[in-house]
Amino acid sequence: MAKRDFYEVLGVAKNATEDEIKKAYRKLAMKYHPDRNQGDEAKGAEEKFKEVKQAYEILSDAAKRAAYDRFGHAGVDPNMAGARPGGPGGEGFGGFADAFGDIFGDIFGGAMGGRAGGGRSNAFRGADLRYNMEITLEQAAAGFATDIRVPAWENCDTCKGTGAKPGTQPKTCGTCGGSGAVRITQGFFSIQQTCPTCHGSGKVIADPCTACQGEGRIKKNKTLEVNIPAGIDVGQRIRLAGKGEPGMNGGPPGDLYVEIRIKPHEVFQRDGDDLHCEVPVSIVTAALGGDIEVATLTEKVSISIPEGTQGGKTFRLRGKGVKGVRSSVPGDLYCHVNVETPVRLTDKQKKLLRDFETSLREGGTKHSPQTKGFMDRMKGFFTAE
Repeated sequence: MAKRDFYEVLGVAKNATEDEIKKAYRKLAMKYHPDRNQGDEAKGAEEKFKEVKQAYEILSDAAKRAAYDRFGHAGVDPNMAGARPGGPGGEGFGGFADAFGDIFGDIFGGAMGGRAGGGRSNAFRGADLRYNMEITLEQAAAGFATDIRVPAWENCDTCKGTGAKPGTQPKTCGTCGGSGAVRITQGFFSIQQTCPTCHGSGKVIADPCTACQGEGRIKKNKTLEVNIPAGIDVGQRIRLAGKGEPGMNGGPPGDLYVEIRIKPHEVFQRDGDDLHCEVPVSIVTAALGGDIEVATLTEKVSISIPEGTQGGKTFRLRGKGVKGVRSSVPGDLYCHVNVETPVRLTDKQKKLLRDFETSLREGGTKHSPQTKGFMDRMKGFFTAE
């Protein structure tokens, strides 16, 4: 069966540029790749994949393309007279491997492939650290400064972070030539991975530092000052730039994040910038009204309880909450009334309450509006349809 024109296979014009040829090949290679075609379509896709691969091998090489343009398939077929060394399957393999590596870079985010001559940085940024700090609600509202001790890696003072014994220097890795990566080629796959000898650093240490055993860093406890801003809330973090683990091979250090946790409070519950609390009120004060004293985070204030106040009523004290880190005004304090039932009554007190209850019943339902409404609603459950 006669071979198709290579330009036709890739779907490009005869005057197509190198970039146009490469772009067309990458698109078709991904379309017909065996891993992307299963079942009945697999065989046909495999044949088209091979055809596309061969067309790209020829047209991506300037010399082979010139021979093909002049002599057609005969100019690049090693089994025919006049064919150049390095035809399909010969020296031209490198161009295909590089391009196919680019495809894997597109699919897997650059984890594979890439050109052998590409640049590579051996400097790595240090890891970020997290420190959990538990504080009180009062401390969170007011803000404060404190010191914390955190375990962290620091550059070794003996070897200045090189990992090599003083007076010596790390040597360039002979396996990867200092690039920190090696390329493994199998068939038409070209895969780049971290060098197993130097583990990506590009250097090997023949005579390691005795203080850090060649690590270039040692673990210490360090004291840091932290300023907790007023109004900080649970889950918020404070970033201490450059206070994380040191970088490797000259890389920048990471950051330390202080994450805030707030201890449960005996009185208040925080909801954003607002505070909530339950206020016990005696049955007499709830019935007759009066003033009661309640506490805020910073002072004591008085609340006027109206006559006939029911349990669950909420009083709002504006501006008595917390002023958040990003807030311009403080939140509010919500006091939820809890009418307290007296306990451990004497016989005399019990008699007084029974007499009081009798007088209430004699007055009808006007003294118990909630009871009347409840009984009215209950009647509907027992009314026959």
